[in-house]
Amino acid sequence: MREDRQRLDKWLWYARFARTRTLAAKLVEAGHVRVNGQRQTNPAKGIAIGDVLTVAAPHVTTAIRVLDLGERRGPATEAQTLYEEAG
Repeated sequence: MREDRQRLDKWLWYARFARTRTLAAKLVEAGHVRVNGQRQTNPAKGIAIGDVLTVAAPHVTTAIRVLDLGERRGPATEAQTLYEEAG
């Protein structure tokens, strides 16, 4: 994958929308994630900075804008720097 893109499931895990990467992939496969308004079912979908995600996770439904691509799954404060509320 290109350097300016990251797998959707990996990004959701880094941003702490799922406890594990497997659960992040299942969230995408179940159709609970939209990228720029398009429903995604492929966890390997590449996302980039500026993309708008709508995530209907069990604990939250939110629209967010990707601000950065993660490098690791760090503390919550680090994860929150990866996105902002879209709107």
